[in-house]
Amino acid sequence: MARSPEYRQDKIIGEPMLNKPFYITTPIYYVNDRPHIGHSYTTIAADLLARYQRLNGREAFFLTGTDEHGSKIAEAAASAGLEPKAFCDRVVEHFKKTWDNLSIEYDDFIRTTDDRHVRAVQKLLMTLKDARTEAGQPVIYTGSYEGLYCVGCEKFLTEKDLVNGVCPDHKTTPRLLKETNYFFRLTAFLPRLKELIETNQLLILPEERRREALGLFGQELADFSLSRERVKWGIPLPFDPTQSAYVWVDALLNYYTTLKITNNEDFWPADIHLIGKEILWFHAVIWEAMLLSTGISLPKEIFAHSFYMIDGQKMSKSLGNVISPQELIDKFGVDGTRYLIASSFPYEKDSDVGWERFVEKYNADLANGLGNLISRVAKLCETKDYFPKNSPPTAISYLLENGDYQSHMEKLEFNLVLEEIWKEIKKTDVLINTKRPWEKSNEEAKKTLDEAIRNILNIGYALKPFLPGTAEKIEKIFRGGEKLEATLFPRATL
Repeated sequence: MARSPEYRQDKIIGEPMLNKPFYITTPIYYVNDRPHIGHSYTTIAADLLARYQRLNGREAFFLTGTDEHGSKIAEAAASAGLEPKAFCDRVVEHFKKTWDNLSIEYDDFIRTTDDRHVRAVQKLLMTLKDARTEAGQPVIYTGSYEGLYCVGCEKFLTEKDLVNGVCPDHKTTPRLLKETNYFFRLTAFLPRLKELIETNQLLILPEERRREALGLFGQELADFSLSRERVKWGIPLPFDPTQSAYVWVDALLNYYTTLKITNNEDFWPADIHLIGKEILWFHAVIWEAMLLSTGISLPKEIFAHSFYMIDGQKMSKSLGNVISPQELIDKFGVDGTRYLIASSFPYEKDSDVGWERFVEKYNADLANGLGNLISRVAKLCETKDYFPKNSPPTAISYLLENGDYQSHMEKLEFNLVLEEIWKEIKKTDVLINTKRPWEKSNEEAKKTLDEAIRNILNIGYALKPFLPGTAEKIEKIFRGGEKLEATLFPRATL
């Protein structure tokens, strides 16, 4: 769901933290299939980081989109009996609908088949064609290549990458291809790139991913093919229309070209590229080398998260354990789904989740925790005839000023951020249980309720990035006098 221009100009309570605009991106997702929970936790993470920055008075630009070129898409379209563009148009709507259903508020949704993207990519490819290394060599040159190509990965593999002769990720035998292509002189930029990563001028997190990226430089890295001779479903090279841009080159350029297209270049360099660990190579090496070759500033940070495991196993269609975002929404609601995904975000290690774990955590934290507290206090307000309709607004939630909240948020340790908030929920429960306002006169009860309401409003404010609908409901109940008709989080069952 794209944010409206009016929303972008909103002013929130509190003084701005930083003047430099904040720019965050997700990968642009392949449209060979519908979105699943893996796409969702990356996109929700980006959404709540953008919302968090806006709460702190910082203008934010959040980009997501879809990657629609390459052999894999062409083959998926053929299997569906459709032309590639028609196939892409159909699947893209599933992505947009899913993000809308999850209350994702992006600033732009880029499609690699958009005319605006194609034109911008071709312009930047011409810049690459004209670029020279420090030694005066052309950055792009022609050459022949023979190798094993995995369509699923959309990249060439070596024999040592294979397990029993097949791609370990896609369980398919790669194709032997020989082509005459245009190559990017990657080797010319590797020393500088390694230095930038070692000195954290290009920050790669978590630390394990940084070590993994540096480990790549110990291998025999070679120049890579910038184009494909036989793949027709792609962007034609502006200097040789008989070849199409390598799908990853086409896709990676979107992070910069989208800002050029929309006249938002002041957001560059990106503050964070949020990606899955399986595409670290493309983002930490190929993308950065292309930027170095053109003199464009590098992004500040690449955050490569781990995966979700479903009941101890990797998600797989063949195993039948793929969970769709809509399945989660149907059972837990929008905010319940956002909470479960954020609280189990696979920060450094793979997170093991599943229906049983989701139901247990939802009931413990939301139905019996936050939801129960809101219901108790709302009911007490009704019993004691007390609804502070025009409560003075707090300058900013004290939770947002909590150093632990801020530190954990900036490190993407969402489970720890939520733990800070849930400490306040438990503290307010203790307040109610200790003061027992239901036994007191209305006037005495109001003192306890004032404190409880103040805590809940601050909790709601701190929850805005995570549970935007719930945060709005809290405001309406405890600042607007709206009656709570039903519990916000009904108990869930398997």
